[in-house]
Amino acid sequence: MDHTEQARCRELAKSSTFYRSVYSEIEEVGWEHLVRLGGDLTFLSFRILDEKGRLHFMEIQLDKTYPKSPPSISADVPYNFDLQWSINSRLKDVVQQFQEHLEKLQEFWSTLDDIDKSLCVIDPKQPSRSISHRQINIGNDCFIMLCIDANNPRSLPECRFMGSGPFVGSLRKKWQRNSRKWTKDKPYLENLACLLETQLPRPTDVAKNDQQVECGICYAQCLPVDDELGAKSGSGTDYTCDNTTCSKAFHSVCLGDWLRSITTTRQSFNVLFGNCPYCSDPVAVKINNVKN
Repeated sequence: MDHTEQARCRELAKSSTFYRSVYSEIEEVGWEHLVRLGGDLTFLSFRILDEKGRLHFMEIQLDKTYPKSPPSISADVPYNFDLQWSINSRLKDVVQQFQEHLEKLQEFWSTLDDIDKSLCVIDPKQPSRSISHRQINIGNDCFIMLCIDANNPRSLPECRFMGSGPFVGSLRKKWQRNSRKWTKDKPYLENLACLLETQLPRPTDVAKNDQQVECGICYAQCLPVDDELGAKSGSGTDYTCDNTTCSKAFHSVCLGDWLRSITTTRQSFNVLFGNCPYCSDPVAVKINNVKN
């Protein structure tokens, strides 16, 4: 969070009980986690890292009667958690409950990450963390649509076959015949190969690279056109995580801003050293090419 915004919030806190309450509760959560703050302090957005290093954003809308009325929560998750709230609850309790919700979804996201990394996923091209389906190219102009159960991701998924001709018909029959062979203790891809009695096509390096077009932090392909960004104005992603199993793309501007918000980030001259928001491997980004 920008120091100017923090100062503005501090001034507002002097004017009413509501503002004082919100200001103190943001301090409890930590300003480094705050991404956006509405002008009247009724809208807040926090960034949260889960145990696997995945970055999540939680948006909170406050009513003017807060804390008598519970906040409204939205986040990039397959389903929202039931917020436990009382008159004595605070924003830190919301963040804690969100973190607990993220823990429950780790296996779900790990399963989808494995599918995205290992199979020819054609839709969605840039999946959000809330999407639970994958359309996979299985060759011969045929596709399968897998729907993963967020609450039981290791279970047999719903599967729909798309295409025509004997090839897709044969796979559909194999799936029906072998569905009882699915076991939760097997790796997901091994289960798919067992049911379909074939190895599914693996993605090419080109396909993987084509998917890395959106920034893993701001989720936009290009930065906004803004004089404050200098030479980076309107540019696309220009930094990719060196971890080949991650290879997440970022705008160096966004990655630099994110690293500045993390207390463990180190700076040497014009380079920030920290960890990838997704895989936690080391990253280093230059920050001298953006106007301050």
